[in-house]
Amino acid sequence: MAAVEVLLSVLMLVIIVVSLLSNAVVLICFLYNPQIRKQVPCVFTLNLTFCNLLLTVSNMPLTLVGLVNKGQPGSDAFCQLVGFSETFLTTNSMLSMAALSIDRWIAVVFPLRYHSRIRHRDAALVLGYTWIHSMSFSTAAACLSWVGYRPLYASCTLSDVTDNSQTPFVVFTVVFHSLTFLLSFLVLCVTYLKVLKVARFHCKRIDVITMQTLVLLVDIHPSVRERCLEEQKRRRQRATRKISTFIGTFMVCFAPYVITRIVELFPSVPIDHRWGVVSKCLAYSKAACDPFVYSLLRNQYKKTCGDIINRLLKPSSMNASGPGHHDNHETRGRNNTVQTEGGCVIV
Repeated sequence: MAAVEVLLSVLMLVIIVVSLLSNAVVLICFLYNPQIRKQVPCVFTLNLTFCNLLLTVSNMPLTLVGLVNKGQPGSDAFCQLVGFSETFLTTNSMLSMAALSIDRWIAVVFPLRYHSRIRHRDAALVLGYTWIHSMSFSTAAACLSWVGYRPLYASCTLSDVTDNSQTPFVVFTVVFHSLTFLLSFLVLCVTYLKVLKVARFHCKRIDVITMQTLVLLVDIHPSVRERCLEEQKRRRQRATRKISTFIGTFMVCFAPYVITRIVELFPSVPIDHRWGVVSKCLAYSKAACDPFVYSLLRNQYKKTCGDIINRLLKPSSMNASGPGHHDNHETRGRNNTVQTEGGCVIV
């Protein structure tokens, strides 16, 4: 194997490990904390986590095998099944991110009516649509034999295996990516930009109140004034940074792969196979980023992880300190006794 292929194999292995561990932690937090389970967005987060886990254990290792062996992993029927699952899981993940953005938009723009508008039943209906949408495209591709091994990506994915229906396959590919990647991207942009607009509006209101308070407090210490101004700046940057993370990770991970799939439809444009594998790795890396973007960096998940770690360490710490604590107690007891002719007198 060439040095580039070795690096790509190592990168794929790192993505598999990080994705498996991070999504497993999100699932453990969901099972451990009942407060997380009561929240409506957890329906979409749980669906996204399961899609990422299934993609990690079923598709990523086979892509790694195809990259190392430079050939199709398994039979044609097995490869079609793997390609079907990849199409379904990837589409479902994109739509779940779009659903999460809609949920955040309603929660921020309509906070007083959020609980009446978004309930678990409504979330289940949206989730049902994402499944029907994903199943429709993946089933259509499988029935039309447009799923197979693609050497450009070293994986089983959408591919015109027969080469006898180029025009219909081109139309299907364009429609598929338009109604999955492009649709999800537009939903993310519209909803999160509206959220950012509302967040900036509230930040300006808070800034006005803060400045009025600082003007009234004439005797305030300069260091306190500087801390207040610095908090204003951090508050304005925090919302922008979060929105940029949601939209930026989606684009950085999925856009290169989708653009490559569209460019691939033009036979006259050559594409290096190493770039194809890199774009595939970027698409897979979204499964490793999602747990941190949508869950693990939130305070509720941080607190849950801390509680789980403390609960795991508490019995071992008690066992470790128990005998030593008992021995120290006996030693102090012996040291605090004074021997006399009549017996022992405890000091």
